[in-house]
Amino acid sequence: MAQAPSQKKRSLGVLIGGSGLIGGTLAHYFKTQAPDDFDIRAPSSKKLSIRNAQDIIVYLKRAKPDFVINAAMASLDSDAQLAFEVNYLGCVNLARACCALNIPYIHFSSAAVMPHGENLAEEDRLTLIPGMSNYAKSKLMAEKTLEHMMRHHGLDCTIIRVSIVYGEHDHKIQGFHRLLFAIADEAVPFLFTKRGVKHSYTSAAKIPHFVHHVLLRREEFSGQVYHFADPEPVALDDLILTIRAYLEVKLPREIYVPYPVVIAGKFFLERVTGVLNWFGITARLPPEYMFLKNVYLSQTLSTEKLRRSSYIDPAPDEDIYTRLPRLVIYYLTRWAHLNLITRFRDQFIGNELANDFLRHPDELLGSVHADSTAPWTALLQTDELAAEAASEPADDGEADF
Repeated sequence: MAQAPSQKKRSLGVLIGGSGLIGGTLAHYFKTQAPDDFDIRAPSSKKLSIRNAQDIIVYLKRAKPDFVINAAMASLDSDAQLAFEVNYLGCVNLARACCALNIPYIHFSSAAVMPHGENLAEEDRLTLIPGMSNYAKSKLMAEKTLEHMMRHHGLDCTIIRVSIVYGEHDHKIQGFHRLLFAIADEAVPFLFTKRGVKHSYTSAAKIPHFVHHVLLRREEFSGQVYHFADPEPVALDDLILTIRAYLEVKLPREIYVPYPVVIAGKFFLERVTGVLNWFGITARLPPEYMFLKNVYLSQTLSTEKLRRSSYIDPAPDEDIYTRLPRLVIYYLTRWAHLNLITRFRDQFIGNELANDFLRHPDELLGSVHADSTAPWTALLQTDELAAEAASEPADDGEADF
């Protein structure tokens, strides 16, 4: 009797941080674009807390993965303990496990570990000092410890350093998406930057292709740090005015606000939020305010090392400008659904059932009762077929055990 051909063994990977923008994009890619090659597990923090070493040991011993990807991060404004435990200690815990299991470890870092400047190389990093933000400090410490483990313990690791990440399906309003939200909400009256300030941007949609490539070519990418960003940096004022033109709103006006004025405004807002707290009203400034200086100073990442590698960009002509129409439609629709922005509701939400639900709920209810409450026919047919199959006698040609 001929044996069935053996199926190709899929690589099992554990993805940490699967609920975030980068992690969610990775999980979606591997499940839809490479399901025959990879099996990705993305445990929630309830199943696997990277702050708890025993959780990691138990989970990885049971799962026996072929690689681990760490895209987890604490909130930008987390206190010292949470930033340390998630961004640093969690990273080290995972690295120690991967080292013991002798499997690759892909770690996502941030441009927050780098100084301001243009065309910065992978070696350009800040000096570790106490006065750094909790986020930057923990990310920088993680990079340094991973490099130490690569040198002294043979850790098979690749550090992917991203800049300002943009993409769909981010359920938090943060980073670039907070800028988009503020412009759409006309909450930015003027340009809080200065002419000539440029930043690098990273497309979340392209990250999975690079990770896939890195996993398949460990000899080339092991022990390395790579900047992953769009090749061309973007002028912040031009990007803001482009978004304004696309949304057809009047604000912000093309008036540049000096940095000292912005700092004075931030100081005032901090005092106002403090007063509101006295009355039991919880008010917090967006966590991005800690990077306020960044909008007045350029930070562009060199991608020369990435270009010299074997990786080929699957969409070299795509950048934040070409992606902007999709981002606007996705986020304005989402924010309108959540009642965060109502200005564009009619433009992006035109569903007839939604309008009936809003204006004629009694008629909609009667319509559903009349036409849409019968059991699903497809499921009924499935049950009938299953019943028929169960009632059929066993094949006489085979022994019935």
